Amino acid sequence: MKGSDRLAQVAASTPLMGSAMPELSMPGTVMVRLLRITEFGLHNFFEPVFRSMGLTENTFHILCLLEASESGSASPGVLSEMVGTSRANMTRLLEDLIGTGFVERSIDPRDARRHVITITQPGRDKAQETAPQLREPIERAFSDLSADEFEQLSRLLHKLIISLDKSPRPLGAMV
Repeated sequence: MKGSDRLAQVAASTPLMGSAMPELSMPGTVMVRLLRITEFGLHNFFEPVFRSMGLTENTFHILCLLEASESGSASPGVLSEMVGTSRANMTRLLEDLIGTGFVERSIDPRDARRHVITITQPGRDKAQETAPQLREPIERAFSDLSADEFEQLSRLLHKLIISLDKSPRPLGAMV
C-alpha cells in the first residue's frame, strides 16, 4: 500500500474513530498514527537498500556508532539505547554482527559481569563502504521537503523526542 493510500485511510477513519470514542484526543491520536506510518514507510523505503548490502538499518547503525566511538566499543545496553531497540533485539543484532565478523564481544575488564562490543577491521570496512551508497537513497527519501521544511521537521522531532521524556501519566496516577 502506498503512503497516499495510508493517509487516505487515516483521513477516512479519523471521523469514525472520533465519533466512536469521543473522549479520545483525535489530534494527538492522528499524530501518533502519522508517526507510525512514517516509521513503517522509512523501514520499507530503506530495508531493500540495506538488505542489498548484507545489513539491516539497525546493524548499520550499530557499526556507525562503534566506528564513531573513540574506543571503537560500547556496551550492549548503550547500543540498545542509541539504536532505539530493546535489549533482547540488540542481543540478536549483535549475534548477527558477531557471526559476520563485524564486531567482537568481550568481558569488560572493569566489570566482569558486563560485556563490551568492539568493531573489527572488517566491520569498519563494511561501515565505510556502505556509507556512500546511502547518500542517494537518503536524499531521495527527503527530496519532497525544501531545506526550510527539512530543518523545521528536524526541530519539531527534536522537540517531540524531549517531550516524550515525560511520564505518560501524572506520577500520582501510576498504578
